[in-house]
Amino acid sequence: MSKETILITGGAGYIGSHTIVSLLEMTNFNVVSADNYSNSSPRTYDRIEQVTGKRIAFIEADLSHRSDVEKVFAQFPEITGVIHFAAHKSVPESVLKPELYYRNNLDSLRNVIEVGRKHKLRNVIFSSSCSVYGNIEQLPVAETSPFSKPESPYADTKVKGEEMMRALFENSSVDKGISLRYFNPVGAHESGLLGESPQERPGNLVPVITQTAIGIRESMSVFGDDYPTRDGTCIRDYIHVCDIAEAHVLALQRLINDKSAPSYDIFNLGSGNGVTVLEAIKAFEKISNSNLNYEIVARRPGDVTAIFSDSAKANSELNWIPKRTLEDMMSSAWKWEKHLASEKSK
Repeated sequence: MSKETILITGGAGYIGSHTIVSLLEMTNFNVVSADNYSNSSPRTYDRIEQVTGKRIAFIEADLSHRSDVEKVFAQFPEITGVIHFAAHKSVPESVLKPELYYRNNLDSLRNVIEVGRKHKLRNVIFSSSCSVYGNIEQLPVAETSPFSKPESPYADTKVKGEEMMRALFENSSVDKGISLRYFNPVGAHESGLLGESPQERPGNLVPVITQTAIGIRESMSVFGDDYPTRDGTCIRDYIHVCDIAEAHVLALQRLINDKSAPSYDIFNLGSGNGVTVLEAIKAFEKISNSNLNYEIVARRPGDVTAIFSDSAKANSELNWIPKRTLEDMMSSAWKWEKHLASEKSK
C-alpha cells in the first residue's frame, strides 16, 4: 500500500516549512510543497533538507489561479491531504491593499478544495488565525467565543475562509476539514538552520526585534502605549512555531485515523499566556544580554488591543501540549538571525 501524500501549500513559508519538518520527523507521509515564492524562496527546501536529511518534491504554483492548481494535482495525482498555508498575512498591507488579500487568500482556498475534490483529496487543514475573534472583551478566547467585527481585511479573509470550510465540510460524508486558529507563531527551529525569512520587510514583532538587535534596522517602533493593558502596549499570545507545526501533524492524523471525528472541526492553538509588546522586548533583551533601540509611536490600524487563547480543546482532543517557553522562542529566533548573518558574511 502506497504512503499518504500530503500537499503543503505555501510550504516554503515560515509555518509551512516548519510543518514540513514535523511531518518528516513525526510521520511516514510523502510530502509535496506548492508555493509561488511571493514572500519566500525555494532555498527553504535546502534548509529543510539540512535539518531532516530528506529532500521533498515541490512545484512552483500560484494557487489563486485555477490552472496552476490543476497543474499541481496533475503532476501529483496521489495527493490525499492538504495543509493550506498559502496566503498573504500582513495586517497593515491588507488595510492598504484589501483587493489583493480577498483575491489571493480566498481564491486559493476555493481552488485547492474544488480541484482537489476531483482527484483523491479527502482531508483539508486550513490555516486560520486568532484575528477572526477581533477586539473581543472576554479573555481567554475559546472556539465558542463570539466574533466581533474583523479589524482588518486580512482577518476578514480568515473569517470567510472558515465560513467556506464549514459550508464545504460540515455535512460531508466523504471528506473532512479542520480550521486551526493560531495565535502568534514565533521562534525558529532549534537547530538554527530554519526560521522566518520573508523576502519583504517583516512587520511582525519578533523578526523586527532580531533585525534591530543585529543591526539590520537602526531602531524599531512600538505601535501605541495607550492601550488599556498593564503597560499600555498590545497583548498577544506568542507560541513557538515548532509547537504550531506539531499541532498540524496531530490534526492531520486525527482527520485520517479517527473515524469518529466530526467532518469539520475548529481548534485554537496558543500558549494561553498574554504577553505585552514591551514584555516580549524585555524577554529578548534578557536572553540576548542586549538593549534594543526602540521608540513608541502612534497606534497601527488593524491591531487589536489584547488576545490570548484557551487551548483546552486542542489539549484534550488533539493531545497537543505546547512544550516551548517564551525564552525558547526568543533564543531560537536570535540563533536563526545570527545564522542568517553568518551566511551573508561568507
